[in-house]
Amino acid sequence: MHTFQELLKEVQHAVENIAYPSAPAGLYEPIGYELSLGGKRIRPVLTLMACELFGGDYRSALDAATGLEIFHNFTLLHDDVMDKADMRRGKPTVHLKWNENTAILSGDAMQILSYMYILKSPEPARSAVCGIYLKTALEICEGQQYDMDFESRDDVQENEYLEMIRLKTAVLLGCALKTGAIIAGAAAADADRIYDFGVNIGLAFQLRDDYLDVYGDPQVFGKNIGGDILNNKKTYMLINAQRLAQGSDRKELAFWLGATDCRPAEKIAAVTALYNRLSIDRLCLDKIEEYYAKAMRQLDTLTVDAGRTKPLRELAASLMERNV
Repeated sequence: MHTFQELLKEVQHAVENIAYPSAPAGLYEPIGYELSLGGKRIRPVLTLMACELFGGDYRSALDAATGLEIFHNFTLLHDDVMDKADMRRGKPTVHLKWNENTAILSGDAMQILSYMYILKSPEPARSAVCGIYLKTALEICEGQQYDMDFESRDDVQENEYLEMIRLKTAVLLGCALKTGAIIAGAAAADADRIYDFGVNIGLAFQLRDDYLDVYGDPQVFGKNIGGDILNNKKTYMLINAQRLAQGSDRKELAFWLGATDCRPAEKIAAVTALYNRLSIDRLCLDKIEEYYAKAMRQLDTLTVDAGRTKPLRELAASLMERNV
């Protein structure tokens, strides 16, 4: 079996060598730009790792892996348009570098291009791979809609939030893994288990992102701390603070959520102090651990030699920045 870094090089080579049509440049240049911005390439590497885990040749899953990476970046491109974001991985977003109409159309083309790569999956796996891809693509749209709906709601519940991040983020990790398993010819039960492993790791990873936005080190986290607080974003942290706050804490939280003329640092410090008093940090860490443990149990149930799951365990641990 290959290491993560070895498979990452294969993915990177495949992405860098996508053969775009020469014209119209205004459609394809933004796609190449978006994909050149980098990223960890976790999803396509997971596809290759899962293929090898179940005894397949990773090269047979490389087209599908490339398709999933194109699709992931398509979602980021359109998210940036919806969020009016100016920067992506330290560089101008497509809609800023070109314009909004270009970003929308190039994003549409990316989604089509991703499906063209998915369709290159080998028989007899192609139909099942297309099925999980299309199901996942639709679920991600559902998750994005829920996320937008939450912006205008003050009564979002924890279970609703967890379902939103499952759809918007976690299912694509599950899809990536299940795709590799299907191409390798894994038993249906094993393909479902590796999917569940990916979903649970995805949930843990998103919750960790919520946590780090409040408690992370900006130098390590890669962006300024407290952005979710400043934007009153419905996260696991805020939803549970609204649920648990009573008396003066409840009044103070409502004040900061309604504050429109305040110093950002002051709001971040005040809401973080509220989270501390309510032990929201511990609540979030416990939920992260819950999903991480579920993911590890899914690996334990696979009908493969336990030693073969070591690379996935190590990758999961690295995503959580923890020891195995």
